[in-house]
Amino acid sequence: MTKEIISKLAGENTPLYYYNLPLLRETISVAKNAADRYGYHIHYAIKANNNPRVLQEISKFGLGADCVSGYEIERAIDNGFKAEEVVFAGVGKTDREILTGLQNGILSFNVESVEELRVIGDLAKEHQLVGRIALRINPNVDAKTHHYITTGLDENKFGIMMHQLQTCVDIISENSFLELIGLHFHVGSQITDLNVYKRLCIKVNEWNTWFYERGYHIPILNLGGGLGINYAEPDEEAIVNFSNFFYLFHEFLDLRENQQVHFELGRSLVANCGTLVSRVLYIKEGIKKNFAILDAGMTELLRPALYQAYHKVELLSDKFIEQEEGKEVTKYDVVGPICESSDCFGKDVLLPKLQRGDLIGIRSAGAYGEVMSSRYNLRQELSYFFKE
Repeated sequence: MTKEIISKLAGENTPLYYYNLPLLRETISVAKNAADRYGYHIHYAIKANNNPRVLQEISKFGLGADCVSGYEIERAIDNGFKAEEVVFAGVGKTDREILTGLQNGILSFNVESVEELRVIGDLAKEHQLVGRIALRINPNVDAKTHHYITTGLDENKFGIMMHQLQTCVDIISENSFLELIGLHFHVGSQITDLNVYKRLCIKVNEWNTWFYERGYHIPILNLGGGLGINYAEPDEEAIVNFSNFFYLFHEFLDLRENQQVHFELGRSLVANCGTLVSRVLYIKEGIKKNFAILDAGMTELLRPALYQAYHKVELLSDKFIEQEEGKEVTKYDVVGPICESSDCFGKDVLLPKLQRGDLIGIRSAGAYGEVMSSRYNLRQELSYFFKE
């Protein structure tokens, strides 16, 4: 972040979300080029960040959209994504949301249960609309990440179990308004060990063979997303290594003739372009702890309170001041103003000695930041600042 931008931010009301649009564009371009090398398709996961300006920038690159609600479908289409490139996931799709997908002619419903499939079939038949189906299969692959963001184990609520697959296929075969076009898999989020995806490929190959041996040609294999980022050093790895990611699937995925491979990426595309900018309200010096109390809290960025997620915390006011060797640093618990003890961005964070009014940047907040914000404690509405 440049001195000029920090100077501009100093005059803004905080807390606010700062979005680096040039970095966003570069990230999307790098990811798309890496996917295009193998003919792969990317659907941007709207749940990561649904800010209209962010969506408009991403849709310009021709990516599809991965949605988990009817309103996400509508917002995606309103901001430039093509309906026929929208996929709709989620274990609790309502009738209204299903109709939204059917009426817009989306690419597929990622179906997560037998009962959901029956409901989609009934609504499709009632309204004489075709529902294209991708069966979400639970691959029982451990993503080796936080248990709150692991989705591919038998104990998780997501996906269809093996013994239910034939029932699903029978339901689709008996309803002329349903069309089986894909298999869908997703094992979790913030995955940094690519061996997890290698294990996923092995499972996908087995399921692909299962359908092939029973006479079903599956046009699309959707491998989900979950690719993680470097939260500790966002400047050193501002753009993740998409080339290695897609190459792994090229190496280990066994495709049938004319099969397409689709992905649903969110965090890896938008996280590092966003910073939550806050201001120090008070410094509270305790006996064993020093607290830096900010004007941002869990209402602006929930991840640390929700699952103890790490975000790098920086003194922005200090970014353009020459660092003196041996400059005094202090440990702070960096906390917000919300009436909850979990309202904490980091404990024992080493920072230059702070004072009231200092600007603080909480990095890599472009994914699952703004979208998870709330008005709890009747907090003010968020502000935004876009670097063009």
